[in-house]
Amino acid sequence: MTNARDIIVRPLVTEKTMNVQGNNNTVVFEVKKGANKIHIKQAIEEIYDVKVESVNVVNCATKEKRMGRYGQYHFTTNRCKKAYIKLKEGYKIDILSDK
Repeated sequence: MTNARDIIVRPLVTEKTMNVQGNNNTVVFEVKKGANKIHIKQAIEEIYDVKVESVNVVNCATKEKRMGRYGQYHFTTNRCKKAYIKLKEGYKIDILSDK
């Protein structure tokens, strides 16, 4: 994983992540499973040209879901890894704008 675009999968845009972003200058991204905090920090700084204060990583476990009228279809969700990126004062990433 030498390329920064290989590490960052996509920004996560949900109601919870929008509240986190508005309150304390934090942005949430889905990252590759093998990435560590140092790789994530370097990738964000390279792609978005910002300074990162801290990186927190969360591994999301799979969940079993049921579907159908009587719940007869069972499947599991995919695993994911999320990174909460706290930016230094004065820097901002606008993930909703089209660039």
